[in-house]
Amino acid sequence: MTPLLRVLVVDDHPVFRKGLSALLASLPEADVVGEAADGEQALVLAAKLAPDVIVMDLHMPNVNGVEATRRIVSASPEAGVLVLTMFEDDDSVFAAMRAGARGYLVKGSDTDEVVAAVTAVGRGDAIFGPTVARRILSFLTRPLSAFDQQLFPELSTREREVLDLIASGLGNADIAKRLFLSPKTVRNHVSSVFTKLQVADRAHAIVRARAAGLGRPTGHEKSP
Repeated sequence: MTPLLRVLVVDDHPVFRKGLSALLASLPEADVVGEAADGEQALVLAAKLAPDVIVMDLHMPNVNGVEATRRIVSASPEAGVLVLTMFEDDDSVFAAMRAGARGYLVKGSDTDEVVAAVTAVGRGDAIFGPTVARRILSFLTRPLSAFDQQLFPELSTREREVLDLIASGLGNADIAKRLFLSPKTVRNHVSSVFTKLQVADRAHAIVRARAAGLGRPTGHEKSP
């Protein structure tokens, strides 16, 4: 027999959480192993219960859904997070994707759609609701720049500009000249970028930036 999908439901609204848990528990292929009322509880239960799928709300007290997703996926890459939230704005969608969510639906989706998404994420697939999928397609097919706030929203506009130039292969001295900044200011921006992106060095930052569409590789990357 195929093992049941172990599901953890995370939502700070008890009525919705209980209703969703009851729905998923009625499925022959799913076993709801736990419920959490916020991201902090989700982290504890995810580590304790090792669920296959975590159905995650985003805007919750204590630890929000994006941060909880990031930590869970970092600790257990095999865990599938399906975001189910009221919010479908670009910032929420892309923040969840960057955190490692495999799926994104808005509350109000059809029951069949939610069930299909849970089972798909449990299989290792990525799945997004129609409106979310259109946003992703629009984002991927338009020109990007360092001034696009949807790219690394944790960075300021100046920090994204510095990251773009790092990804282009410029060293700190050249970045300072290009942006008419002091070398010390550039060093501070670079340090802040590394901290916010949680990267260890310049090479890792370049990989992250180019994967997101920033930078024009020159083949002459400078050391920090």
